[in-house]
Amino acid sequence: MPSSLLDALMRHCQDVPRADTPEALDLPALAVVLDRVPDQRDRRGRRYRLGPVLVLCVVAVLGGARSLAQICRRARAVDPQVWATAGFLLTGDGEAVLPVATTLGRVLAGVNGDALDDALGSYLAALTGGDAAGAGQCRGPAPGLAVDGKTVRGARRTDGSRPHLVAAATHDGIVLGQRQVAAKSGETTCFTDLLEPLNLHGAVVTADALHTVREHADWLVTTKNADYIMIVKGNQKYLHRQLKRLPWSQVPLGDATRDNAHGRDEIRRLKVCTVDGLLFPHAAQAVQVKRRRTDQVTGKTTITTVYAVTSLTAERARPAAHIRGHWRLEALHHVRDVTFAEDASRVRTGTAPRVMASVRNLVIALQQAIGWTNHAAACDHYRDRPDHALQLLGLAI
Repeated sequence: MPSSLLDALMRHCQDVPRADTPEALDLPALAVVLDRVPDQRDRRGRRYRLGPVLVLCVVAVLGGARSLAQICRRARAVDPQVWATAGFLLTGDGEAVLPVATTLGRVLAGVNGDALDDALGSYLAALTGGDAAGAGQCRGPAPGLAVDGKTVRGARRTDGSRPHLVAAATHDGIVLGQRQVAAKSGETTCFTDLLEPLNLHGAVVTADALHTVREHADWLVTTKNADYIMIVKGNQKYLHRQLKRLPWSQVPLGDATRDNAHGRDEIRRLKVCTVDGLLFPHAAQAVQVKRRRTDQVTGKTTITTVYAVTSLTAERARPAAHIRGHWRLEALHHVRDVTFAEDASRVRTGTAPRVMASVRNLVIALQQAIGWTNHAAACDHYRDRPDHALQLLGLAI
């Protein structure tokens, strides 16, 4: 990350393709991708096109906006000509005709969440070196792809439930696909639907125990030509018992890491061994992970042992790097909660909570693609320079 705002500005201007340069022609402009998301509203009474509204949200969230009200306030502080470029109308006085927070909420509540996530996933896969085809096409493979879920805790509905989002993300934190389920227990049902559009040839899919299902493992290997690393707990009791009984004391230590963040000190020790006859389809190796976590406030120490299985053979690859990559997804959730206050968001109606989560995923990916490692600093930069945010979407004023 550049050490000063001037350096950050120079780096942005060097790295971000502008609309009139050959680099920008390799991909469709993000504003065009957003404009292709189908609008499910009745044509009668539409005042704002969906594409420009999504562009407005992305530009404002790039600048750190955390709520619908903040999005509208930030939008009105921007040069009206910027919004004219994005597709909004101007009044005779030269002011942009922009939605208020209640209107914005109604528009987002009716967005087709699957269509939006598919469009953004295809774009981000192309941006990170995968298939550059349009939305809905197969996306490029990633060395490691994690399937993980997150509850949007602030979006409590009238029945007390909260939307739960299941994402497929690279181990660098780029979300390539997302689906919404009724609750965390429903993650299993959307596993194949989430991964079906993705080109997983040669990828290693990592998942927690909820997705450790025999049919899922067989589908990944035989249909998608991918490998897997899956955590094993009580839902696979015979396999868990088999792993627990292995002579782990005789297996040499394969990898050790130490993290000191978020108020805790955590040491992870990993062992891997090849085992014949594992009670799981295509399983070639067993994994043991011991976590020693110390709460730096209370001083309490807990030790947890976790087991996993993988279709990776010892000759092809060792799973340590992919397991560490899966753990790094916690950083993505941390950024969404701390920098963008996702769990504090009170956006609740319809698909609006999911749309806002998708916008945050996109913004984090764009900031990482530019080279930012401090997302709070990136938000400060794009709040002060909305023209740079427009450049990221393929627009210019």
